Amino acid sequence: MALTDWDGLSPTRNFVGLSNFREMLEDPAALGALRQTLIIAVAVTVIQNALGLLLALGVHSRIKSRNVLRVFLFAPAVMTPVVTAALWKYMLAPDGAVNGLIAALGPDSWRRNWLGDPTLALWSVIGVIVWQFAGYSMVIFLAGLQSIPQEVHEAAAMDGATGWSRFRHVVLPLLAPAMTINLMLSIIGGLKLFDQVWVMTGGGPGTSTETLSTLIYKNAFQFNEYAYSVALAIVLTVFVAIFSGGQYGLLRRRERAIR
Repeated sequence: MALTDWDGLSPTRNFVGLSNFREMLEDPAALGALRQTLIIAVAVTVIQNALGLLLALGVHSRIKSRNVLRVFLFAPAVMTPVVTAALWKYMLAPDGAVNGLIAALGPDSWRRNWLGDPTLALWSVIGVIVWQFAGYSMVIFLAGLQSIPQEVHEAAAMDGATGWSRFRHVVLPLLAPAMTINLMLSIIGGLKLFDQVWVMTGGGPGTSTETLSTLIYKNAFQFNEYAYSVALAIVLTVFVAIFSGGQYGLLRRRERAIR
């Protein structure tokens, strides 16, 4: 299909070779969508997992309310992405709850058009994704923390390891399997992100939040460029395979080196 000029409706289709892929290399919309997709994937992977690890370390401590905190922090992860995006679209509106809270705590000049400003929209979307799935990463890290035997902590304490030293040289290496799972899920989810972007911004304002997934949808169902959208989908699939496969290989090699 990607090697034809089919528009999705016509009974005829002509073979055009690799022209759809060549067009992609000269298409500012495709290159911009690729850029935004990579920014989202990298930013979500880094921020979500750093926050998830901090939350896991927090709720793993012996505070009395840790079970309540675990449920509270994990709750956004079980919500439907479309519902979450619709909720945040309302809250991030110029007259929404976020600007209302900011106005109550500070000057009106701090209020922003979070989804209407091209310089803020992409990071607003990233913030919502991190908010929803940081609890998911937390649960995986928490499972890794709870699998570390108490004897290991006691042996590290007897050797004089405390605080940051114990975390860096004992806890963090033993969290390598959990780290591998979290990074894999985050990078794949970031690369194929569609629901939240489509509901919150539709790829706008302009093309500031356009991703490869939203561009594929638009070309297929709005612009009647079905063959071109299939070519974009193939490129996205290749990116997901390369990033996830390369990342998995590097992380597994690191796990074996630690052992």
